[in-house]
Amino acid sequence: MRKSFAKIYHPIKDYIMIFLGTVLYGFGFNGFILSNEIVPGGLAGIGSLIFYATKIPVSVSYALINVILLVFALKILGRRFVINSLFGVICLTFTLMFFEWLLKGESLVSGEPFMAILIGAVLCGTGLGIIFSANGSTGGTDIIGAIINKYKNISIGRALLYCDFIIIACSYLIFHDIDKIVFGYVIMFTELYILDRVLNANNQSVQFFIFSKKHEKIVESIIKDLERGCTILNGEGGYSKQPVKVIVLLAKKKESAMIFRMIKNIDNQAFISQGNVQGVYGEGFEQIKT
Repeated sequence: MRKSFAKIYHPIKDYIMIFLGTVLYGFGFNGFILSNEIVPGGLAGIGSLIFYATKIPVSVSYALINVILLVFALKILGRRFVINSLFGVICLTFTLMFFEWLLKGESLVSGEPFMAILIGAVLCGTGLGIIFSANGSTGGTDIIGAIINKYKNISIGRALLYCDFIIIACSYLIFHDIDKIVFGYVIMFTELYILDRVLNANNQSVQFFIFSKKHEKIVESIIKDLERGCTILNGEGGYSKQPVKVIVLLAKKKESAMIFRMIKNIDNQAFISQGNVQGVYGEGFEQIKT
């Protein structure tokens, strides 16, 4: 009963967090950025360029371009990422449409464009951080950032930086205004800083020592469900003098909750030690540096 509840509860929780993240992003984008005629980074920036040039709503171009990108994500990032991304894309498409209809292109902060874009950038960055923390994505250049982050020792924020730099610079072709480009870069750096701050706690690595009589089932779950390796050490109880198996597991900090849930579902009497580590290098983590 507990296992079946956990399988239902945690995915639902992720989807709720993804939805809340898209609401924050849609609100910040429409209410503070698009309404001030500033082009941000990402696919929203591309949609903004299309909107200013053709008046096609950002929500429409955003949805169409994402269809193409999600096909590539299916092969590289896997079905689960695409499912969460697809959910995020659908949610953000509708939240963009909703705030386009609700706000009707009016800025919530009139006469203060710099203050407006700062508020919008913080809201958008926070929304993206929440979405990524829930293993989701809003699609677009987020997919490109996630792919680079998977294979290279580059944060998602830095990967998005390169794409955003070019997109924002293209706004000069429409407005011929350097000030708008500068505002766009302010949005970019603020948004990516907030994104990395939200994700920072989950990007750290942790080390687990797991003592359990059901170590075989735990190891099987680690390999199958977490898709990670582990090491089994042979130990001996200092008091009981009985042999004991110790599982050593290195993982990302964002996976900690999942690991605790997995162990509890298998053996709620297990003894677990968790500690932060300075650095983890090798397959599945950072590249070995010299």
